[in-house]
Amino acid sequence: MAAQALSRELALRIGLAAKVLPDIEARDLLLALVDQLGTPLTDKKLSALTIVKLKDTLSECGGNSINNDALKLALSYLWGDGVKDPSIPDLDSYQEGDMPESIRVALATQGDHQLNGHFGSCPYFYIYQVDIAEIRLVDVRSTAGSNEAEDKNAFRADLINDCNVMYVQSIGGPAAAKVVRANIHPIKVPNGGDAEEVLTKLQQTLAGTPPPWLAKAMGVSAEERVRFQQEAEA
Repeated sequence: MAAQALSRELALRIGLAAKVLPDIEARDLLLALVDQLGTPLTDKKLSALTIVKLKDTLSECGGNSINNDALKLALSYLWGDGVKDPSIPDLDSYQEGDMPESIRVALATQGDHQLNGHFGSCPYFYIYQVDIAEIRLVDVRSTAGSNEAEDKNAFRADLINDCNVMYVQSIGGPAAAKVVRANIHPIKVPNGGDAEEVLTKLQQTLAGTPPPWLAKAMGVSAEERVRFQQEAEA
């Protein structure tokens, strides 16, 4: 596949990212990004890259064993940040199916494992896999491309459309409607707080009598969900 013509800025981003990725040439990274994201490569597409998607992209050009620090620095270059954001944490090990009765949670954040973001302005969504026993951070997603999107709220909702629950400090009515249409349950916590504390409270709900919609997301059978509903109404 021939390399596409790139703007000077995008070419610089890809070149900088390749420099911090061991044994990855800029042309190989470009071709892998084109295979993953399609043509033309745009700022919006690069801004929507996540650590997980970048790992998948690099696996196509032999980058299966690149450490987290190099991945985070490369991702920040591809996002256009230019420098590593020290607030981006390492991910926990996770493969689909590891936590069979878990749910996926998006948390609006400024960084540093805090629930301190508003839906329409937070720079990141941290993505957690949560069950009654574990909380694992499985992805970090930048919202950098949302300002260029035709519908900013729809862009952000689509960014987390694999999640069952979203925690935010605040969200407007029209934005909440788009989140709900994406089958994501928005939860407002106006005072914010530490992500682990917020998610520990969610774990307590999962371990007790979760509402039917949450039990369904956990994979609980219809019969058990009826029982939960009866217990909640008792």
